[in-house]
This record gives sequence, C-alpha cells and structure tokens, in this order.
Amino acid sequence: MADVNNSMQSLASQICDQISSVFSRASNTTSALEVAVEEIAGAAARSGRVFVHGVGREGLMLKALCMRLSHLGLWAHCVGDMTTPPISSPDLLVASAGPGGFPTVDAICGVARSNGARVLLLTAQPESGSAVRHATTIAFLPAQTMADDHNDHNRPSGTMGSRPLLPMGSLYEGAMFVLFEMVVFRLAEVLGQPPEAVRSRHTNLE
Repeated sequence: MADVNNSMQSLASQICDQISSVFSRASNTTSALEVAVEEIAGAAARSGRVFVHGVGREGLMLKALCMRLSHLGLWAHCVGDMTTPPISSPDLLVASAGPGGFPTVDAICGVARSNGARVLLLTAQPESGSAVRHATTIAFLPAQTMADDHNDHNRPSGTMGSRPLLPMGSLYEGAMFVLFEMVVFRLAEVLGQPPEAVRSRHTNLE
C-alpha cells in the first residue's frame, strides 16, 4: 500500500509541476489572470452578462467557471444551454481555442462580436490561431495542446517512459482549471463577495 501511495504522490506532483510551469512561462506577458479578472469585472460593472464557450474538455473547464461565476452573483450562461439568452453589447463572451481555433468557436466568437459584445479568448496559439481575429482581448496560456503534442521537443518534462504523463491537450486544460480558480478567488475580492454570499447561491436541488 505504501508503494501505491508513493506512486500516486509522485504522479500528482509531476502533474502539478507541469501545470505550474505553464504560468512561469507566461510571466513575461500580461498575465491571463489579470486579463480575465479585468474583463469579467468590467462586464459586471456595466451590468453585462458573461457567456462561456469551448469544445471538448476545454468546454468542461469553462462550464466549471460558469458555475462559479453564477455563485459570485454574475449573470453567467453556457452557450448552447436551452436558457441561454441572446448576447448584446454590454456582454462578454469567454471562449477557448487552445490550438488556436475551431470552426464552431470561430463562428460563435464572430456572432458575439457582430452583436457588439466583447470576446475574451483563451489560447496557447495567440499568433497564428484563426479565432484570434474575433477576439477583443487574449488570455495567453502557453501550454501544450493537440496542436503540438506530436512534437517531442514540445513535450514538457514528466513522462512515463515513452508515454506522456499529460497527453494531447491535458496540460492546457489543467492550466485552465487552475487559472479559473485564481480568477474566482480574485473576483470575489473585486466584487466584494464573502464566502457566505457565494455559498448561498449554490443550488439546493441536488
């Protein structure tokens, strides 16, 4: 049992180290944390709503953020939900395209911009991605995604033999989760939301 626990601890440490390294690599630019907090707080200040959209596991990370934004007292919606309202000029779309672009993400960002909303795009490919042209502002997460997971020289340290510890876009998606936890922590301060108020908005229909 001790060997199993040690192995779990070792794997967990390697994964956390890889995710942490993403944020150290981004230290020379305006941080994704600062950008995200500024954009979401700005939407709240103008009584706008926050919409989120991403595909695959990126989308799941954004849905988790949407839940916490709702707990913070913001009007937050996941694109595609049956109750999602139309987007308009006071609003903010938070979208993710780790590899730089997806046809659906590009299209939804374009619709948001054409209706006057701001678009915060999270990406690991800010220079070449197709979604960038629709963004009002960019949160740069320099993590491995599906766009570069096949290149051995791009593979972060921490592998199990020839098998990567965090395959495909897992590093980017893990960094999204950690980033969003930081964003929620900061926003609670900026919006003046104590833990009791945040907890009071959690659903009781579970």
